[in-house]
Amino acid sequence: MAPVTPPLPDATGGPAAEPDLWAAPHRDAPLDAVVAVPGSKSLTNRYLVVAALAERSSLLRDPLDSRDTRLMVDALRRLGSEVVEGGPGGPSDGAAGAADWVVHPGPVRGGVGVDCGLAGTVMRFLPPVAALAGSPVAFDGDPRARERPMAALLTALRQLGADVDDGGRGLLPFRVSGRDGGLPGGTATIDASGSSQFVSALLLAGARFRDGLVLHHEGPPVPSEPHVRMTIEVLRDVGVVVDDAVPGTWHVEPGEVNALDVQVEPDLSNAAPFLAAAAVCGGRVRVPAWPQSTTQAGDLLRDVLDQMGADVTLDREGLLVEGTGELFGLDLDLREAGELAPVITALAALASSPTRLRGIAHLRGHETDRLKALVTELNGLGGDAVETEDGLLVRPRTLHGGVFETYADHRMATAGAVLGLRVEGVRVVDIGTTRKTLPDFPGLWDAMLRGSAPPAGRTSAPAR
Repeated sequence: MAPVTPPLPDATGGPAAEPDLWAAPHRDAPLDAVVAVPGSKSLTNRYLVVAALAERSSLLRDPLDSRDTRLMVDALRRLGSEVVEGGPGGPSDGAAGAADWVVHPGPVRGGVGVDCGLAGTVMRFLPPVAALAGSPVAFDGDPRARERPMAALLTALRQLGADVDDGGRGLLPFRVSGRDGGLPGGTATIDASGSSQFVSALLLAGARFRDGLVLHHEGPPVPSEPHVRMTIEVLRDVGVVVDDAVPGTWHVEPGEVNALDVQVEPDLSNAAPFLAAAAVCGGRVRVPAWPQSTTQAGDLLRDVLDQMGADVTLDREGLLVEGTGELFGLDLDLREAGELAPVITALAALASSPTRLRGIAHLRGHETDRLKALVTELNGLGGDAVETEDGLLVRPRTLHGGVFETYADHRMATAGAVLGLRVEGVRVVDIGTTRKTLPDFPGLWDAMLRGSAPPAGRTSAPAR
């Protein structure tokens, strides 16, 4: 089990600075708010990758502007693409809006370095792209990024003909390059049970491999399977032929990648804390533009909140959650939507009966060891949570205020905010870590509590 990442020392090598504490607002009254959630991180970064590999320029309408997507944009620029933010010059009608991005693809070039930050999509999606270059590309990231699993992807790249120098660690930092200005491709077999991103990463670039890709998974089930389906749908939208008829095997035909002109869906997983707030406080919260049909794993939230006692309605105006403040525990397999686990754990801690979450052992390798982190922080507030082999068991207990550490994990931070609605005196460490996938979480949270939330990401400076 990976350790929970401790606070880092300051730049001088001395003891860590005092943590930046955010007083999570407490709420005694029902809510009545509309929260416009910004675009999906998962979709934005997939669209950026395929746009960089396309034959012509692409237009992304209302993409997410956050740390993770900025890291992807910066990396793609280094690898040879041009990303233009807003203004004229859209690929079809010449009228890209101020919030839109236009991607002009270019030949993939090496001899550069990529900063992955703590973004799994960057550290995993871009090495197969970098293998299309003729000279090495160096990858590194935040300290915790150097602990996140990478071996399965690097193994596959070697099988497909790439040169990989990772010192035998299977972790960042490493260098990747192709051969003769490209990658032969062909067949690779890996154990992708550690992350669905290993599969998505190879599929996204597979059409640009000389012989295409046949990828086999051997091992326990791949977690977060909806994210793989999302990747396949994105690829089919740009004309890539993907055969996934045989479970655990994916075949990508070599060929051209068409351009995109796409509206990015709101991020349904980022909507979780806001909708959970209605269940905790009572009242109602609506998220507009919730898709009627989607590949986003966050859509599971509708069933979860319903089972925990809220009324959930999806109509043409979006998703409406109405709660009474009474919450019930549940027994839930979260394998397909593990990113919801922190917020659901917060709800479970406030419920009147126990909750068991299963199928999420892979969360030990996320931004932090989320299972250990959730148990540590929840119990630090007086809770009763224990780790199981593949998840968590949370039993009701009266909570008290205290410091809620986030370990540079954006979803830990939003879980702390949800707890603070019911528990007075919760102080969340480094709420700014939410910029990883939300430009201004504290602003949106405050606006929700005041009863109206502005369009997300439009009222504050972009996260850098």
